Amino acid sequence: MGVLRDEFKRGDRLQDLLLRYTQAHLVQIAQTSVCNRLRTLGARLSRWLLMIHDRVAGDKFLLTQNVISTMLGAQRIGVSEAAGAPQGKGAIRYSRGQITILDRPGLEESSCECYWLIREEYDRLGGVRLPY
Repeated sequence: MGVLRDEFKRGDRLQDLLLRYTQAHLVQIAQTSVCNRLRTLGARLSRWLLMIHDRVAGDKFLLTQNVISTMLGAQRIGVSEAAGAPQGKGAIRYSRGQITILDRPGLEESSCECYWLIREEYDRLGGVRLPY
């Protein structure tokens, strides 16, 4: 940790990167808090799936209902119902813990504006990528 602190204090590229990461992370936390309070479960699920899709290679990833319900602060039955809308529109396929993004523009339509606000902040900060 001392090496990292010393490097940060030098004020070079690492410091800039860590400060941009912190800024983007704070925006993500604030916007996600607002989103979780004001948006429907379906819109929040779409936002979250888009954010994951931005960070993984490919269109398929493993997510159990348990993980999704924990991340969205919802009951598992609510997750099943919320996933039904984008699945019914052909935007995703969700089966046995595997999600496949079939129609990203369709999923984007299901999401709320919170996804775009967070994404624009990442882009503004030079493409800083955050773990989600």
